[in-house]
Amino acid sequence: MTVNIQRLMGELERLATFSDAPAPAVTRVLYTPTDLAARAYLKSLFAETDLELREDALGNLFARWVGAEPDLPAVGTGSHTDAIPHAGRYDGVVGVLGGLEAIRALQAACFRPRRSIELLMFTSEEPTRFGIGCLGSRALCGAWTAEMLGRLRDSEGKSLDQARTEAGFSGGLETVRLPENYYSAFVELHIEQGPLLEQENLPLGIVTAIAAPASLIVRLSGQGGHAGTVLMPDRRDALLAGAEIALEVDRAARASGAPDTVGTTGIFKVHPGAINSIPSRVELGIDIRDIDGARRDAVVSRVVAAVGEICERRGIGYEIEWMNADPPAQSGEEVVRALEASAQELGLPYRKMVSRAYHDSLFMARLCPTAMLFIPCKNGWSHRPDEYASPEHIEQGVRVLARTLARLAE
Repeated sequence: MTVNIQRLMGELERLATFSDAPAPAVTRVLYTPTDLAARAYLKSLFAETDLELREDALGNLFARWVGAEPDLPAVGTGSHTDAIPHAGRYDGVVGVLGGLEAIRALQAACFRPRRSIELLMFTSEEPTRFGIGCLGSRALCGAWTAEMLGRLRDSEGKSLDQARTEAGFSGGLETVRLPENYYSAFVELHIEQGPLLEQENLPLGIVTAIAAPASLIVRLSGQGGHAGTVLMPDRRDALLAGAEIALEVDRAARASGAPDTVGTTGIFKVHPGAINSIPSRVELGIDIRDIDGARRDAVVSRVVAAVGEICERRGIGYEIEWMNADPPAQSGEEVVRALEASAQELGLPYRKMVSRAYHDSLFMARLCPTAMLFIPCKNGWSHRPDEYASPEHIEQGVRVLARTLARLAE
């Protein structure tokens, strides 16, 4: 079985040209003309490979290699091709074009799958346009209903329904959810987006669990005033309350006792934002994640309690808006075993590891046994223009993926 790495690298390079940012950066946002042009390019590649194509009402794109027993649940693989502003060319894309190359390698080797093998390009894994990540996979597994999707608006107030219709996607959103037993297994190839594989000089990581965040927005309302005339005993400074809350997020995550618990205050908006004005309003965006759901939720509870205590002490009003609190996922043992056996056959070392980043596989795990295969990326960098994965590592990942799909499809 041979992987045509030159062809694959050329396709990665070509797909990167569908961008709203100058090279080497890639910006590809859901339902924009650039996104639709990239989809058209992908569909042309899928058609050349004699794959049966379909798109659902949300724009999830399916390319199926029909097996000898097409009524059996299929084996799935794939990832996403949307990109946050000024990102790189490998995040998600390696799993889509690499999945295509894995199918082509199996076809060239005259392999005939018993189960169909389906390549899936998920709609909007990134939260760029509608503020929620893994939009397509949430809908596919039923984590988000048509009613919930219908409430989404972008930054310009355009509804998801309006945006998808303008992009050419029709049909009821209730039709997106996949039926039971649609897939027998799912495996996603992805760059690590972290430094561990490179640091340990390993070509592969086999993911045994995927962490999931609890994300919340905390809005604080104090009392503004002139920085020179309001005396310290009379102040209700919303920024200082926010600073205490941010420090508590850090303390609570560290106090969990587990290295897999992480907490981040990634948004800190201050109003009015003048050097000589006491901050009257602050908005914090908080992300707390872990592969252990109960442990993560305990940290969240500690932070929420701290918000109340800090605000009461400082005379600050507050409200908390929950963005999401998805459960973590454990990988399917049979998919992990298939990945291990394939790596061992090829003599490629690997480590078992957890994914601390969010991926569509988190939601596919609600539908069928699922696992991920990581390859190294330079310095662990991702979501930036200098994101890089070497042809050697991409080829090794595709070879393991192809063997794993063959195992799962027999």
